[in-house]
Amino acid sequence: MEDLERLVADAREGVPRAVGKLVSLVEDASPRLRELAAALAPYTGHARVVGLTGSPGVGKSTTTSALVTALRADGRRVGVLAVDPSSPFSGGALLGDRVRMSEHATDPGVFIRSMATRGHLGGLAAATPQALRVLDAAGCDVVLVETVGVGQSEVEVVALSDTTVVLLAPGMGDGVQAAKAGILEVADVFAVNKADRDGADATVRELQHMMRLNRVEKGPSWRVPVVRTVASSGQGIDDLVAALDDHHTFLADHDRLGEGPRRRARAEIEAIALADLRARIRSLAGSTALDALAERVVDGALDPFAAADEVVASVRG
Repeated sequence: MEDLERLVADAREGVPRAVGKLVSLVEDASPRLRELAAALAPYTGHARVVGLTGSPGVGKSTTTSALVTALRADGRRVGVLAVDPSSPFSGGALLGDRVRMSEHATDPGVFIRSMATRGHLGGLAAATPQALRVLDAAGCDVVLVETVGVGQSEVEVVALSDTTVVLLAPGMGDGVQAAKAGILEVADVFAVNKADRDGADATVRELQHMMRLNRVEKGPSWRVPVVRTVASSGQGIDDLVAALDDHHTFLADHDRLGEGPRRRARAEIEAIALADLRARIRSLAGSTALDALAERVVDGALDPFAAADEVVASVRG
């Protein structure tokens, strides 16, 4: 097996092959994952994490690609984690990074990885937090996390992001859907993409109106901006980058830069602890014991809470 310390050192130098191998170890839940996390820990905590979410069809991938171009023009190293639906056959991502952002494939200052959700809810892959650590340690200044889509349960990206961008498009009823899904509270920045289409002005007005009604403010003075973009042509992307930088400045000015890393750490710790508990439950209780408990619940001899208590008791020993 390849030397882990050498892989980490090469990743720190920005060697794409090493970064890719480390992300693969994370995605495959390698037995060396704990060792890898310990090796990466001293080098993390520097990258800004920007989450991009929105309904299918609003242009998330095109916007992400345009943002990469703009950030690279500014001399920043960029990582992209594009979270895709899983293939029902292979479990891998249905969309490939080369298909999505082939223009950046040869840029050594960009690392792009498509990750499969593998059935994980919340719009993100379960391995996303650890993959973020790899890209952070590899020297990325900004990591863009593009989610599968957005809905009432798919706001997990907020836990991982310093700045969350919610994309909408005219003619898709997104404004009303945003209110229903609770996305108004999620966004640090709104981007109305495809703003050259009819109805863009109405979408912007509707968003601004709903934010006034809901009094959506992020902190003591941050008013969520609405940026118009046409990502396919690059129009408005500089304004979007400026909005991201303004939000970063706002966080710094109000001593809130640590909030994102703390949220990420909390979410990561919880996810690891839950995964460990599930593994212990399966190993200690065993499928036969769980089936027996399930049978008693179905028969009415036991309620599910009491059954769960028995499982917890078996884990505690």
